Amino acid sequence: MKPRPRSGDRGTSSHILDIAEGLVQSRGFNGFSYADIAAALAISKPALYYHFPSKAELGVALIRRYEQRFFDALSAIGDRDAPARLERYASLYAGVLREGRMCLCGMLAAEYSTLSEPMQQSVIHFSDRNEEWLSGVLTQGQRERTLAFAGTPRERAHMIISCLEGAMLVARLYGDVDMFQTTASSLLAGLSTSAG
Repeated sequence: MKPRPRSGDRGTSSHILDIAEGLVQSRGFNGFSYADIAAALAISKPALYYHFPSKAELGVALIRRYEQRFFDALSAIGDRDAPARLERYASLYAGVLREGRMCLCGMLAAEYSTLSEPMQQSVIHFSDRNEEWLSGVLTQGQRERTLAFAGTPRERAHMIISCLEGAMLVARLYGDVDMFQTTASSLLAGLSTSAG
């Protein structure tokens, strides 16, 4: 049985996750090794294996932490009208891009076939929750008559996520966050009943 982590161990685990998250968001999961993390933290590779016995376990822990933080940020959006909630939602993606990073689960989705089964399931879980939250906001917008769109809220949520993830990739290619912002603003404006 693995010993219970001491408080200092939890701090080290958090630092490991911080470094790994930045590496995934900039290079992809297959673009770094434990040696990269060990060098960044000036610790030994065996110390990393103490906290995360495999890279796949590290990956699952990363996704779970990212999911928790992402949905905490969505909760902080609060009870605004649907267009305002969508605007804040898109700003979460823009904020990540401004830091020179990509959406963690978007990067992992690009490498999906190379991930372990537990990581694949974690990525799907995050994506399903993301789509469900967005569907709820779109349903709210229909009810308030502030949003109008063809298809079901779930179908539209899927389209919005796909567009935002794609817009991040194109903006990253050109190093232009404003390009993402323009695409996101146009996408959301097309949903607003006040635009007509």
